[in-house]
Amino acid sequence: MIIEVRNRCSDFNSYRAARVKSLFNAESGTNFDLDADLDISLDDDWQLGVVVGPSGSGKTSIGRAIFGDESWYEPEWPTDKPLIDAIGPDADFNAVTGALSGVGLGCVPTWLRPFQALSMGEQFRATLARLLIDAPEHSVVDEFTSVVDRQIAKFGALAFAKAWRRQKPKKKVVLLTPHYDVLEWLEPDWIYDTGKRTFHRGCLRRPTFELDIIKTDWRYWPLFEPHHYLKVPKMPASYCYVGTVDGEPVVHMAVGCKNKGSRVEARACRLVVMPEWQGAGVGVRFLNWICENQLHGGEGSRFLFPATTCFHTSHPGLCAALRRMPEWTQISASTHGGHKGKSRSSITNSQNIKNKTRKQPEKKAMISAGYGGHFRAVQGFRYIGKNNKKEQV
Repeated sequence: MIIEVRNRCSDFNSYRAARVKSLFNAESGTNFDLDADLDISLDDDWQLGVVVGPSGSGKTSIGRAIFGDESWYEPEWPTDKPLIDAIGPDADFNAVTGALSGVGLGCVPTWLRPFQALSMGEQFRATLARLLIDAPEHSVVDEFTSVVDRQIAKFGALAFAKAWRRQKPKKKVVLLTPHYDVLEWLEPDWIYDTGKRTFHRGCLRRPTFELDIIKTDWRYWPLFEPHHYLKVPKMPASYCYVGTVDGEPVVHMAVGCKNKGSRVEARACRLVVMPEWQGAGVGVRFLNWICENQLHGGEGSRFLFPATTCFHTSHPGLCAALRRMPEWTQISASTHGGHKGKSRSSITNSQNIKNKTRKQPEKKAMISAGYGGHFRAVQGFRYIGKNNKKEQV
């Protein structure tokens, strides 16, 4: 594909324009010419291309020439709807939440805010999630990652590239960016550099990083608590695990104890990934490593003996991810909480029995609290390892 860019504008002769021409020996600023040879075709089997280069080097003109102006992706956002309603109003709910999680915007409270109330980084990821749901046949995204922190840019690019390649049927997108630091994270099918005037087929490898896991108490929880979708007390009799990268806390999970008859197993909860690291695939790998370590009774595990691990969550994206993995089997799916009145009655009876054993039968318990009664769809999973047969719900 040969692209010829010929941009023209008026030649101004004001005093300042003439002075600039004189000072810098510039004859005119009216012409911009660029000839680009992109070894691609719209019929080729590629999904993600990148045009990279400094500002003013012709990226926008090339992007418009590849698919045409109608493929320019600049969605309008309503001001009176939360994010969860603004993205794909007619799309499946699970598809929308999956797209949000897929681009690293898994913070549930964020879904309940309008687009204008989000931070620049959240707006960036929300736009990518909407692109995944809209899924036009051909699209061009300008200024990709230009307005966000570079850490968010890298993992946002990684998350989007993975989610975009899962699209079926395959769609084509061209990203225009002045930043070279996202190229390795995108692993695009092709790159055109407007600065060097060079074209490359996909030849980049995604960078790696090491996640160090430490076993600790709840001292790190205040850093992660604002990003957890539930406001609940700390789990009693539990240890906490924190994953760090170069000493920076990245991911958190607590592991307690669960009795099932004569069987004892670990119970994991409070899995939180810091927003700037969402989309890098850290959370699930962190969860799986801890559960696999517990399954074999490894050093630092919750018990001194091998045990399975149960994990409950309401997050639809995480539920879908665990269902796809052979290491996990689903063991429950409650669409609402238990009967709060029965829970209150059970707690009252238990307290009265304790009073009798303490020889205080005249002291009647007055319990007003009870568990359950909410409409949160909680789904339960058990980690069984890769080579075990899945159980049925």
